[in-house]
Amino acid sequence: MRPDPADRANGGNTKDQTVNTEDRTYMLRAIELAKAGQGWCHPNPMVGAVIVKDGKIIGEGYHQKCGELHAERNAIASLREPADGATIYVTLEPCCHYGKTPPCTEAIMENRISRVVIGSRDPNPLVAGKGAKILREAGIEVIEDFMREECDAINPVFFHYITSRTPYVIMKYAMTADGKIATRTGESKWITGEESRREVHRIRHACMGIMAGIGTVLADDPLLNCRLDEEDLPLGACQPIRIICDSHLRIPLDSQICRTADRYETILVCADPSMPAGEISKAVPDPQMADRVRALQDLGITVLNLPEQGAGLPDQGTGRVDLPQLMTELGARGIDSILLEGGGDLNDSALRAGIVSEIRAFIAPKIFGGAARSPVQGMGVEHPSEAIPMELMEMEHFGDDIMLRFRVRG
Repeated sequence: MRPDPADRANGGNTKDQTVNTEDRTYMLRAIELAKAGQGWCHPNPMVGAVIVKDGKIIGEGYHQKCGELHAERNAIASLREPADGATIYVTLEPCCHYGKTPPCTEAIMENRISRVVIGSRDPNPLVAGKGAKILREAGIEVIEDFMREECDAINPVFFHYITSRTPYVIMKYAMTADGKIATRTGESKWITGEESRREVHRIRHACMGIMAGIGTVLADDPLLNCRLDEEDLPLGACQPIRIICDSHLRIPLDSQICRTADRYETILVCADPSMPAGEISKAVPDPQMADRVRALQDLGITVLNLPEQGAGLPDQGTGRVDLPQLMTELGARGIDSILLEGGGDLNDSALRAGIVSEIRAFIAPKIFGGAARSPVQGMGVEHPSEAIPMELMEMEHFGDDIMLRFRVRG
């Protein structure tokens, strides 16, 4: 257990709380359950719950889908015997407000559960500390911050989104050992092996949106969907919303993105000062552009027009989409996470705009050499001290490849 000085300030009574080795076993099970909701509960957090009585599990559950029962209520619904006097282990503080479902604190009290072990604190202002307080006032023993680091690690997306109201952005790229994302002729299929590519599809399933630039669309004609079988995802794949940054609407109507827009939700983001701002629903003044927008909308594509990057500054706009503004817009639409699969230019813009929270770099044991493109293009920095700092979070092997997971500092 990792006591927090804030416990006492919040009435946590940390010094009176006792835990044992079995508590860790049950919380680990709750964490395992929570992860089963990955991809399906956006923009809600992943949460698991385990109910234990007389040394045995009598109920367990997880938050399966946004709008459906929370983990605590699913665990209670699975009870094999009454829960009076039992302990519930939950990876996130129980909610105490009415939303799409009733408060979990009420269900805990109604079932006479006497002890609640909580992993993460909920930063949602509707809950933050209130759920634990209500349970204590009802005479229930509450232990907070138990295995908090492990529980917090489940939900970086939720913690970011609930506090910033913008998506958590994961930049992903595959490169050779000498840092190339393609050969000198532009060929990039395939740099990494099959196991790495399967992992990328698992990440796509876990993210609510997937974003690429028009350069990637024109060069590779990608589908940008999640393609996994039942062996990988028994419940099936959750398809990400496709977001294409295309400042001047150059996307070919016969591209895979356009031809499949009736099956996969697609947002095309442009930066055209001559068109109405926001989602295009009004008449577009320019006849040629109006026909273009109409053709895209007929395919089922949402066309979103945002300001240019740098619009209004003395040196005028860059002609590229304002990425921070785009994140605000996507967050307002309830999109809590994005997998950025852009080329070097979009990656450079995203890093400089400060929208990237995490990087996952897949490195293959091969060398291309020459002047091929790198994962991040742009002008680059002039001095090593100007580099964007990162912190290594994880390293994992996928076949012969290595995946490095970094947190972008600041």
